[in-house]
Amino acid sequence: MSLPIGTQMKYWGIAAAIFLGVLWVLGDVILPFVIGAAIAYFLDPVADKLQKLGLNRALSVAVIAILTVILFVIMALLVIPTLASQATALIDTAPELSRKLQVFVTERFPQVADSGSALRQSLTAIGESIKERGGQMLETVLASVSSLINVLVLFVIVPVVAIYLLYDWDRMVARIDDLLPREHAPVIRDLARDIDKTMSGFIRGMGTVCVILGTYYAVALMLAGLQFGLVVGFAAGLLTFIPYVGALVGGVLAIGLALFQFWGDWISIGIIAAIFVLGQVIEGNLLTPKLVGNSVGLHPVWLIFSLSVFGALFGFVGMLVAVPVAAAIGVIARYAISSYKDSQLYRGTPDHDPR
Repeated sequence: MSLPIGTQMKYWGIAAAIFLGVLWVLGDVILPFVIGAAIAYFLDPVADKLQKLGLNRALSVAVIAILTVILFVIMALLVIPTLASQATALIDTAPELSRKLQVFVTERFPQVADSGSALRQSLTAIGESIKERGGQMLETVLASVSSLINVLVLFVIVPVVAIYLLYDWDRMVARIDDLLPREHAPVIRDLARDIDKTMSGFIRGMGTVCVILGTYYAVALMLAGLQFGLVVGFAAGLLTFIPYVGALVGGVLAIGLALFQFWGDWISIGIIAAIFVLGQVIEGNLLTPKLVGNSVGLHPVWLIFSLSVFGALFGFVGMLVAVPVAAAIGVIARYAISSYKDSQLYRGTPDHDPR
């Protein structure tokens, strides 16, 4: 005899409340574990493919770990120092960029940007504020002992958690499947497969797209001679995870910097703009259709809303779990709508007059 629907909803509601409560109470404490689980989920297909090639699970995880360490060392020696120096220089250059913008506006719109105008004062204040706050932020991050400890904890705990979860991933999935209520197990498995398809299509697909586009933008902008090209390209690639935001922010920032650096050299400015146009063409016509697909089921507005809500409520951890939760809610909502349309509540009784 199955439990009444009301009782089942109560239990599922309690489980959801416990999940949100854990996020609220623990917050940054569970951050290394969330990141480690995300990395293990991302790399699980790679481990499965290595197993199909004849390696056992332990050796597959060892190969992945070694390659990851090599990649991290290369980035730590070549990319991260340059990225940090360019980010610091960009913040320090903000007042100079603001001054150049004032000169530009003054030369072309003198009636708007006179010496005592609100526009000039605003530009000056913005530039100084960016430098002051940006410098304070970097000094706080670099000088704070607690922040340094947190970073060290991330670098130590995240790889350990990721390796253990990656090694035991299939075993954990089987254990969870064994704990499912037998009456609802088939439905839960179907929903879980749909959620996994949605998340894998978006997280793994968009993660790969972000890496490819970030590398392309950074290398292309640096070869084009744009100052701070590495940090702008990295930011544009990272923000590609949020639909349309990466191209918009990165394109505006890169073209704005190009206008200051190459003013009058319209060929160089056109090259910077063409880099982003080509990147969007490659993303929209090649990368996203091939790596993400058209059946992900995460509408951009729904995704942005989820990131905003979970980020505001639970901070950075909330942003990390926003996409899986959004995917799960979307799949469950589609299942609920399908069940509703098959129910008597929607169809009515056989002798019901549809008028």
